[in-house]
Amino acid sequence: MLTIIYGDVENSIYNTSVYFKNTYEPEWFDSELAKEMIQDVDDSEVLSGECINSPVLGQIPPERLSGGVKTLLLMLNESDKIFNASTCGDNCAKWILEIGKKKDLTINLRHMMGFGKDTVFEIKIKNGGEIVHSMKELIPVASKYLNEMGQE
Repeated sequence: MLTIIYGDVENSIYNTSVYFKNTYEPEWFDSELAKEMIQDVDDSEVLSGECINSPVLGQIPPERLSGGVKTLLLMLNESDKIFNASTCGDNCAKWILEIGKKKDLTINLRHMMGFGKDTVFEIKIKNGGEIVHSMKELIPVASKYLNEMGQE
């Protein structure tokens, strides 16, 4: 299940690009889910665990992928850690939901991420324990915790 914590989180990994650069493994790029995420978010093709074909940049190492894709790959492969998902744009939201369907995943958000107006999901908000199933349910709950964060 996907769990979100809004605001500051102790032990959360905020600089996901630096963390990714120092921890990723070439095998991470073997999974179909990783390949699909990279194709969808960065419009790039995995050639190997050490080479990605970008239509804009040409052949690049994994370290040159977008911050969003790097964070998604960390969530997929190190789901025991809490990553700052505010490094991801809304184009990563469906993939965060997908990872959360496959394994327990806790993320940190410091903004209102759009998971899709008509998307049905199950997300636990750790701040207060609420379970939400749609953006209509998520927005007031997330707004409460994001507003509290801004007042600290």
